[in-house]
Amino acid sequence: MKVFLTNFHYKKHFTPVQMIMAGVLYAVLSLPSLVYLCIVKTRNFLYKKNLLKSYKPHLYTVSVGNLTTGGTGKTPITAEIANYFAKKGDYPAILSRGYGGQLPNKDVNVVSDGLTIHHNALEAGDEPYWLASHCPKCAVLTCSSRVKAAKFAKNSLHCTKLILDDGFQHQKIGRDLNILVTDSEKQFSNGCVLPLGALREPLSEIKRADKIVVVNKSFNDKKAKSFARYLRKKYNKPTFVCSMVPDIVYNIKTEKLIEDDAPVIAFSAIAQPEQFYKFLRRYDVLDTKDFSDHHIYTKDDVEELKALKEKYGAKYMITTEKDAVKLKEILDTDEGIFALKLKPVLDLKGLLDE
Repeated sequence: MKVFLTNFHYKKHFTPVQMIMAGVLYAVLSLPSLVYLCIVKTRNFLYKKNLLKSYKPHLYTVSVGNLTTGGTGKTPITAEIANYFAKKGDYPAILSRGYGGQLPNKDVNVVSDGLTIHHNALEAGDEPYWLASHCPKCAVLTCSSRVKAAKFAKNSLHCTKLILDDGFQHQKIGRDLNILVTDSEKQFSNGCVLPLGALREPLSEIKRADKIVVVNKSFNDKKAKSFARYLRKKYNKPTFVCSMVPDIVYNIKTEKLIEDDAPVIAFSAIAQPEQFYKFLRRYDVLDTKDFSDHHIYTKDDVEELKALKEKYGAKYMITTEKDAVKLKEILDTDEGIFALKLKPVLDLKGLLDE
């Protein structure tokens, strides 16, 4: 059902039977979608008229977010921005809700202070931990209240810049730069808001963005550039293309690199796994295994994956870096699991007005 709903949201081709199911789904979901749309529009109107107030942290604040559910590549872009600021001498704090973590999110949790990582992936959540491990000179905080986290970053850690991870919808904090990230492959789904479509907000809210980043996940430069030109012209916003380039594939325990094209199985627990599998096209991928988004791995999962590897005679098991940070917590020995590292290629100076 989850696969069918994703296909429904992104206008995939249907069989005749699936077309009937899609019609029924449209009828069932139209009213809830309309109610959701009214709520979102009312909330945005109240912020626009200043009837709902936004906290101004008096630190330069960048928000990185998207309009759709699922992954668009915003987290690696958040890391690139944080590291860019750190290299220029700033002490940035990345603020996250800590989705999927075990820590109580009513309090501010210091996942990393820029010197020490204080919580593992299971405690902090896979994305905050990934950010902490990839941004060594940046603070990473989780809290259900971004306002509380912002005050802590400013007053207790004395950070000099704030970055809101997945912050486009979070208008409780004012921002100096509002960056909207979208995917050149899936774009804006079928143009409908939840649950009829994958949009968190209607497309008209793109106007709140200061700049747009189109992430080219499909290896189709022409398509990504064409979509960027369309957005630039339609919404009159500076628009950039970010290419996610496969960098290295390394053993998550030993950090040894894969240096051959031997047969592999691939697995992940992310929102849009098909994009990840495309990055592995240089390998002979014999089979794939999808877990639910933000799945917490167990040793039984590892045994299942090892059995799959044996069944197909694969040499390696490859996953994403977000999955790797969780797996490292439960692995006592090297189980032959490797992670693909992606490198964003983006004009950061242009994006950040440097």
